[in-house]
Amino acid sequence: MTHVATLVAGPGVRLETPHVDRAMAMLPGGEARTLSDGRAADLLFSPGPLEDPNVAPLGEAVLLSDYRNAIAEAIDAAAARIDVVVQPVRHRRKRLFLADMDSTMIGQECIDELADYVGLKPQVAAITERAMRGELPFEPALRERVALLAGLSETIVPEILAERIRLTPGGRALVRTMRAHGAYTCLVSGGFTLFTGPISQAIGFHEHRANVLVVEDGRLAGRVEEPILGRAAKYATLVELRERRGLGEADTLAVGDGANDLAMLGEAGLGVAYHAKPAVAEAAAARIDHADLRALLYVQGYADGEIVGE
Repeated sequence: MTHVATLVAGPGVRLETPHVDRAMAMLPGGEARTLSDGRAADLLFSPGPLEDPNVAPLGEAVLLSDYRNAIAEAIDAAAARIDVVVQPVRHRRKRLFLADMDSTMIGQECIDELADYVGLKPQVAAITERAMRGELPFEPALRERVALLAGLSETIVPEILAERIRLTPGGRALVRTMRAHGAYTCLVSGGFTLFTGPISQAIGFHEHRANVLVVEDGRLAGRVEEPILGRAAKYATLVELRERRGLGEADTLAVGDGANDLAMLGEAGLGVAYHAKPAVAEAAAARIDHADLRALLYVQGYADGEIVGE
């Protein structure tokens, strides 16, 4: 079998036998393998014509996205809250992992939490949302938001980390398991090193890269050091680490949720849009809309017995 469709159930729901059976009906032959009881399964197959005669003709070379869409429709994935990822079996276990931080490895946007301390969270969050949707260029939008933070004490950062920032479920298991199997991991963020430093350490990344807030006399100066780490820099980081480690494109995994992640996701062997903005989810090769970050381990073929716990 040369390809695999992985089904992963979201929190509070179960992946049941009827889901697997209906998904298998979309595939030419194949076999199912349980990765996590009631949570994740692999469906191994070799590409061929879709089995459903109601699906519009797609020609002999059926794209993987067509399989994904056909399976998702067959199991009513959105309603069932089940994610579907289809990919080649070869190189599915990745040796380099790059991850966005805000709204990906953590559940919050750090700049929005900083803005809350000066009573400007609604204004800053609105700019953040537009930038992540790709409606505003990232770099000027970041400068605009940072300027509003001028005068904040840098001692606020530990307080925010302790009281407001929550790690995304499954993140530690994802990074620790990949590291245990020889992968290199990097947290690469359009946010700030004041946050990526402690967060990357808490999760277990090898390294982190982000923007540097200018601090003067213990207070934020309302500026960020140039050049700003944004879309192009995330892409460049992936290429740099891949080449430094002598890896091929197929050996890389990247995950993110915003428009500034798109270049990185597109360059990765598998780029995953995680609970992403609509335009990002549509553009990415794979998407996780329901499950937590453990899904990225199941997508690589790890079964529960191989996963290093939180």
